[in-house]
Amino acid sequence: MTHKEYEKLYEACAICPRKCGANRFEGHRGFCKETSRLRAARAALHMWEEPCISGKEGSGAIFFTGCNLGCVFCQNYEISHEDFGKDLDADRLLQIFYELKEKKANNINLVTSDIYLPTVAEAIEKAKSQGFDLPFVYNTSSYLRVDSLKLLDGLVDIYLPDFKYFTNQKAGKYSLAQDYPEVVKAAIEEMHRQIPACSFDERGMMRKGIIVRHLLMPHGLLEGKMIVKYLHEKYGDSIFISLMNQFTPDKEKLKDYPEISMPVTEREYDELTNYAASLGVTNGFMQEGGTVSESFIPAFNFEGI
Repeated sequence: MTHKEYEKLYEACAICPRKCGANRFEGHRGFCKETSRLRAARAALHMWEEPCISGKEGSGAIFFTGCNLGCVFCQNYEISHEDFGKDLDADRLLQIFYELKEKKANNINLVTSDIYLPTVAEAIEKAKSQGFDLPFVYNTSSYLRVDSLKLLDGLVDIYLPDFKYFTNQKAGKYSLAQDYPEVVKAAIEEMHRQIPACSFDERGMMRKGIIVRHLLMPHGLLEGKMIVKYLHEKYGDSIFISLMNQFTPDKEKLKDYPEISMPVTEREYDELTNYAASLGVTNGFMQEGGTVSESFIPAFNFEGI
């Protein structure tokens, strides 16, 4: 696509399922509260992804500002809800890719860049045309239209999608997106069409593939089991499933949601991982005890921006 074609996607914005229609190119803001101007809060080596993403050297994570979901429990609340970020243009983003490579990053990890998908796709396309050889990881909430994801076909090497909810009621209550379950199923199916199998280098680092993440929430065991069962029955060993227990509640922000204002219990998490094993899930990741920690929330201080 040409630069003009990428830019045009911000007019009458329909990148995500909300199809808010805002002319973000002209400076109007959609549900995501952002214009088409790229904004980010951090670009640095990140050590806390799955082992085949971070490795020993770290993943080159770029944390973008804004979000098209409204998760009340977001651990990156400062950048997703409070508009904390610094402006940068597409040329600067491309430069950041190279700076992270110089720091020995294993990959370029685009964290919640969904609302800037056209600009990000253009930057990846330009990087690859220049021979840039690190894998691009698309780290996403999965709340995207299939037509938008098709823009990334051949550009993204690794998809790292969330699968937050299996039921519409919870999706609407906690993320203001009642249609999330249907959207995420279609999104992951498109990702799998693009990348139907996983591959790794000689160090065990992923070069191509899909890792679907599910963050277990308090009292969310049944929902978690439904998600694991769905993914395993549909995709088997062609994807990896990452089960996470790092739900980090902020009691003040969750005062209207007391039912999720506490950490996940060890019993709940053990039952979910044991259930996955009983289904025959072998391509998966789990987190060990003690992962509920501020260390999973990086400092948003414009490092690398």
